[in-house]
Amino acid sequence: MEKIKHVIEISTDSSSMILAAGEQVYQCYYGKKIATPSQIVDGYTEMVPAYSAFGGDDSTAALRLTHANGDLSTELVYVRHAAERMDANITETTVELKDRCYPVYVTLHYRAYAAEDVIEKWISVRHTEAEAITLNEFPSAELSFSSLHNHYYLTTLNGLWEREHNLSEEQLQIGKKVLDNRYGTWSSFGSNPSFMLSLNEPATEDAGQVIAGALAWSGAWKISFDYHLGKLFHDNKERRVLSVVAGINDFAADYKLDPGQLFTTPTFMQSYSGNGKGELSRKIHRWARKYSLRDGDKERPILLNSWEGAYFTFGEETLLSMMDGLNKMDGEMFVLDDGWFGNKHPRNNAAAGLGDWQVNNKKLPNGITALCDAAEARNLKFGIWVEPEMVNPASELYENHPEWVIHQPNREKILYRNQLVLDLSNPEVQDFVYDSVASILVDSPKIAYVKWDCNRSFTNIGSSYLPADRQSHLWVDYTNGLYRIYDRLVENFPNVMIQACASGGGRIDYGILKRTQEFWTSDNTDALQRIFIQWGTGYIYPAIAMAAHVSACPNHQTGRVVPLKFRFDVAMSGRLGLELAPKEMSDDELAFVKAAVADYKRIRPTVQFGDLYRLISPYGSNFAALSYVSEDKTKAVAYAYAINHMLGNLLPQLTLKGLDPQKHYLITEINKSNGDAHITCDGKVLRGDILMNHGLKVNLESEYDSAVFELTEA
Repeated sequence: MEKIKHVIEISTDSSSMILAAGEQVYQCYYGKKIATPSQIVDGYTEMVPAYSAFGGDDSTAALRLTHANGDLSTELVYVRHAAERMDANITETTVELKDRCYPVYVTLHYRAYAAEDVIEKWISVRHTEAEAITLNEFPSAELSFSSLHNHYYLTTLNGLWEREHNLSEEQLQIGKKVLDNRYGTWSSFGSNPSFMLSLNEPATEDAGQVIAGALAWSGAWKISFDYHLGKLFHDNKERRVLSVVAGINDFAADYKLDPGQLFTTPTFMQSYSGNGKGELSRKIHRWARKYSLRDGDKERPILLNSWEGAYFTFGEETLLSMMDGLNKMDGEMFVLDDGWFGNKHPRNNAAAGLGDWQVNNKKLPNGITALCDAAEARNLKFGIWVEPEMVNPASELYENHPEWVIHQPNREKILYRNQLVLDLSNPEVQDFVYDSVASILVDSPKIAYVKWDCNRSFTNIGSSYLPADRQSHLWVDYTNGLYRIYDRLVENFPNVMIQACASGGGRIDYGILKRTQEFWTSDNTDALQRIFIQWGTGYIYPAIAMAAHVSACPNHQTGRVVPLKFRFDVAMSGRLGLELAPKEMSDDELAFVKAAVADYKRIRPTVQFGDLYRLISPYGSNFAALSYVSEDKTKAVAYAYAINHMLGNLLPQLTLKGLDPQKHYLITEINKSNGDAHITCDGKVLRGDILMNHGLKVNLESEYDSAVFELTEA
């Protein structure tokens, strides 16, 4: 066994990652915090690399690169390590490695958030070889376990447009499981770049060892779970190694790195819990609100988006009418969606206008500023929709700059949704996109919110800006170009909120959330399906970032007819918004909406900043239930939904979680539609231990019946 010279501990309040450095650097342990890390190393016989490289005796590895002379091998040896205390909660550790034979340097970065039990990992690569080297596979992180656990159970979030983030769990078998994405612009269609991994046995909400991981990257990505028998030794011992490798998707993405150039990968977040998936979600949400979500400490407004209420067919009068309706409902922001721009090629449908970000003079003769003033006069803020990464061939932009789109020479351009993708690897195009959005915000400085959409992915992969030998850089350079645009906008317009929208929930990841305040969870606003979509999303992402809107009935996507109360009860478990045409609603409906908005404003701090507890899963049940509890445990909000009504159903007993067992709570059912309560103790006071051990019998006696309960310390 190699002699160990250094033990490197990367710890949080409740977890430890132990590395051992000899000639190479190994990962020895990741799990519940231990007091004597050196003893872990002393008792360890089969070590796995902290970050493996292809070459030498390792034929399956994380990093693979080609040296300037064509050598395919890399052997990383330990150089030094250092730890820096960034503040009272954050410690950053770096471990420097070098190829044994070449001047190629790889630095492993670890940033530990003590209170939140989260560790971020990433790498940086540089070299001083005479010519460029090629990065072939360059993941952000590797997490490996050698013969430590008998079984592994993988939970993932899967789905496409209008059916995002369905939960799936499977036991890993010997072999390789790969989650990947090659869309280029949509990071969370197919699969979300995140997972939970249960150790030894499937974790429940409240029990079991489980690790979560999430990659902060808004482009193509890959996370692999390589469960294999380890290296060959001529003995009869059973060895099983699981290596989890996460990073930018390397398919057709070789990256040439010039001498002296620094390449830094996106960050990978990991967290551990010994008390089940629920605790793990809460840790991630707390970390996200504080460190990885823009303005995670600020309440989100209740808004009305014009899309489903008007689509492309509107004028000033229509929009003012919607604002009047929102004002009567006591909403807080009006957002003008698609269709407001283009003159030579007016945006009256999805076939024209993208790229021409001038106000349509026929639809809006008084411009956007007049709409902002009208919103302000109604005590509303104003937001606007853009899709600046895209262009329609029917646009002045495309007529002037056809070379700015992603395409391959001598091949027919492939249209999707009648549009093409602008080449953000080109700094000139980045400047155009930035200027397009910045000009809107400068011309109408009262705009408080931007809905940034992205409605297609890469095809015809090619760039007229990148050199012929670096076409494969497009996957990486596009996303980094997008981030540069966002970062400029955030710096220069710090008070403007941004929503990440990509055909709905196609861009939900912690790379984009560092630059935006929220995401559009799905184009599917059907309340029943939203229960499942929002349930899965909440495993990794917090409610404050989850835009959840009440839409018209029958639902525009599914045709389903559900009560207005049910639609509100579902949307009020996220960031509440509306997709309605107020003038088409009855007086009774408007009165219900106004009361529901008032209820949400009161419970909003608990929902948006509280801890999530999943109570009854919609998977395998006729009901679903969840709750949020304030940090000081003085307030809580609980939701219960009937999703499948069968005669003879045993009604749910709602046993709450996360309360203070010794506190007394006043229980008030809110959002009632007919005055009748779903519980017998409405308006009464019960101790926390009663609520958590005995619970509430909730009388959900019909399909799409629902209830919301507000708990306040008495």
